[in-house]
Amino acid sequence: MMNNTNQPVFIIAELSANHNNNFDIAVKTIEAMANSGADAVKVQTYKPESLTIDLDTGIFAPKTEGLWKGYTPWKLYEEAAMPYKWQPKLKEIAEKLGLVFFSSPFDKEGVDFLETIDNPIYKIASFEITDIPLIEYAASKGKPMIISTGVAQKSDIQMALDVCKQVGNNQITLLKCTSQYPATIEQANLLTIPDMKKQFGVEVGVSDHTMGNIVPTVAVSLGATVVEKHFILNRKLGGPDSAFSMEPNEFAEMVINVRQAEAALGQVNYNVSETDQNRRRSLFVVKDIKAGELFSEENIRSIRPGIGLHPGYLNQIIGKHAKSNLSKGKPLELSDIE
Repeated sequence: MMNNTNQPVFIIAELSANHNNNFDIAVKTIEAMANSGADAVKVQTYKPESLTIDLDTGIFAPKTEGLWKGYTPWKLYEEAAMPYKWQPKLKEIAEKLGLVFFSSPFDKEGVDFLETIDNPIYKIASFEITDIPLIEYAASKGKPMIISTGVAQKSDIQMALDVCKQVGNNQITLLKCTSQYPATIEQANLLTIPDMKKQFGVEVGVSDHTMGNIVPTVAVSLGATVVEKHFILNRKLGGPDSAFSMEPNEFAEMVINVRQAEAALGQVNYNVSETDQNRRRSLFVVKDIKAGELFSEENIRSIRPGIGLHPGYLNQIIGKHAKSNLSKGKPLELSDIE
């Protein structure tokens, strides 16, 4: 699905924490995703202990600045986590709407749970890029892997790819990502996308946290085959991820732009139709010529349309004789030349 460049760009709507611990909001959000043109909904499968420990001192103390100011890591993940019991129900709802439903696991327990609901794709979040045991375990399930690279060096990316391949999984797509929330346009560095394709030999997409849709649109023009954006019914709902999430009308506009960029890419094509060939220039008689008269720049010239001799013949013809009388406006042919 993500390794075939003949397939359309795979557009993922990230639900993340935008359910606000309300199942009905989660359902309505998935319905809006489908109506906005998403191909897939991605959720996150974790418990607070999957990511941190319950302390409020030192590095685990409440954040003093930024989007999540006042939150301890434990409290943030506790609030943002999607209950496991929702996920099979939401998967069924999403699939009835024609969406692919898949998840990012954050520990082996999450992978094991997702296997029970036949999770079709495993997404590895940026901050888990160095969790090689987790990547190996998820990759061992034989499902396509999407790996975000927001905080990864080349060596981190290569290690993640290597461990997937070591367990026989070559179905890998990397995502160029800027792990700032929200990120600025200037931080996108989208020229990394074609370089990643060249460096690592896999498909590459974009996971975008900027506001607006310019980054996904440009990313697709540079070869991105996956686009991931956070989705929310209304930013006024609040929540940990609300500030950098797209509302339905914004997401729908992005989908249109991405599809138009995709269509504009088309394919490598140097063919010129016969109609277009005839719109070019060719050699014409521009002044009546008598049989035996010399061809000159005064009586033959390169003009439109392209139904006569190629203009490249002009210098070869000048100074030669006409075989017969030629009228002004006649397309010149080789048979007219003595």
